Amino acid sequence: MLLVVPVWQDIAARLLLTALAGLLIGLNREARGHAAGLRTTVLVGLAAAITMIQASILLETVGKHPDSFASMDVLRFPLGVLTGVGFIGGGAILRRGNLVSGVTTAATLW
Repeated sequence: MLLVVPVWQDIAARLLLTALAGLLIGLNREARGHAAGLRTTVLVGLAAAITMIQASILLETVGKHPDSFASMDVLRFPLGVLTGVGFIGGGAILRRGNLVSGVTTAATLW
């Protein structure tokens, strides 16, 4: 399997595009008066992007070295972040009687 470790230009481009996408989505949500606006979408997007960049950098260390007793599962890191963001999204869902609100906000965050 050929592993490509991202160079700093690739990392910077990914983070810039992620921040731009979060900015556009956040501005749209703030203009409509929805929760989870500009700051939240940018921060959640950057956290996810940084996590995946770190996982792709660490992918070359996957496996068990013959002299080591420990092995590393790199995919646990992004899965933990995904679970945490899902937990934050779950907190955005509110129920008042038969009315449920915040589902779109939760989906946007997740």
